[in-house]
Amino acid sequence: METPEPLTEDLLLNGRVRLLQPRYGYRAAIDPVFLAAAVPARPGERILDLGCGVGAAALCLLARCPDVVVEGLEIQGPLAGLARRNAVLNEAERGFAVHAGDAARPPAGLGGFHHVMTNPPFFESGSGTRAADASRAMAHEEGGLDLAGWIKAAVKLLRPKGRLILIHRAERLGDILAGLRGRGVGDVAVLPLWPKNGRGAGRVIVSARKSVRSPLRLLPGLVLHDDAGAFTPEAQAVLRGAAPLVGEEG
Repeated sequence: METPEPLTEDLLLNGRVRLLQPRYGYRAAIDPVFLAAAVPARPGERILDLGCGVGAAALCLLARCPDVVVEGLEIQGPLAGLARRNAVLNEAERGFAVHAGDAARPPAGLGGFHHVMTNPPFFESGSGTRAADASRAMAHEEGGLDLAGWIKAAVKLLRPKGRLILIHRAERLGDILAGLRGRGVGDVAVLPLWPKNGRGAGRVIVSARKSVRSPLRLLPGLVLHDDAGAFTPEAQAVLRGAAPLVGEEG
């Protein structure tokens, strides 16, 4: 499939990441930046960006942690093609390999990752008005895998003690925790992202480790905007300074 046109070139992390993406349809925003910031990657580790889109999270992670190897899996051929172009654009092609394929049926040999980061489709199939753009609809609405199936696929691709990190709508936290149950994971941690002080969380970042038995933790959250609508200094540190959201795992 051909790369979608027309394109825009956008900047993330205060210009450290250049991102070609479709002008219309699916477009990466701040979610992949926060997702990448939540990965406690160490030099030499392998990370999978499951459903990588145009590579935004992968490239943000590499900007902060250049000594890791990131692979992406993306079902939409045009987006996978853009992710490869973005790897070249950011001189990261040695650290970022992109596979075109389905999370439900990953390419043979894919697995054994230290971390799997992912931004699964937000909406249950048939739960609302479907986006007119086919690419956007596929990225935002569950298809062959529901959320529990997506989580199951992600956990399978981890090595023992590897960590799954996902960002999702806060209202689906119950579904996420249910999807993790019975998957052989522990050390589940929930980090809420609040749009403003006094507002309910709009997003949650959830992580869990494979083959580890530790209780669930509710982490200190992050307020994204001040009363005037500007990003808070803490949010700016992530969005512009590539600051991590978490420390290294033990």
